[in-house]
Amino acid sequence: MLTIIIALVICSLDQWTKLLVRSSFALHQSLEVIPGFFNLTYVRNPGAVWGILKGWSIILILISFIAIFLFVSFYRSIVKLNKYYRIALGLMLGGIIGNLIDRIRLGWVTDFLDFHLAGWHWPAFNIADSAICIGAFLYVILSFFADKKADRLETHN
Repeated sequence: MLTIIIALVICSLDQWTKLLVRSSFALHQSLEVIPGFFNLTYVRNPGAVWGILKGWSIILILISFIAIFLFVSFYRSIVKLNKYYRIALGLMLGGIIGNLIDRIRLGWVTDFLDFHLAGWHWPAFNIADSAICIGAFLYVILSFFADKKADRLETHN
């Protein structure tokens, strides 16, 4: 249930913030929030994260549906995982669904979180992208430590 709740919260927050940006900003309009570091900038991304795979919307939609199908298929196994794995999976699922909704409804994803640092500019992204990346990072870290723990147990025995 934790995984589903997190996915619903992430998806809802993602969709709400994107709607707010689309209704408050003109395309490419930017609002400087922290000078020289963080802006809110409305852009449309017809591809995946960082704008890669432009023009591959059907493939991205298909990949999203496959990921959701796998999640549903393995839900009983997921429920048995420790809560940190379930949090990671909930973040990823919520992000996948949030961006999938945009791709199906609009044909592109709304991005608006725009960071700059020392002359370097990171491509704009959104809440869903953040949740997917944080969830994937958390999952990898947890898996790394689980592997280390398994190695220690195997060595000890």
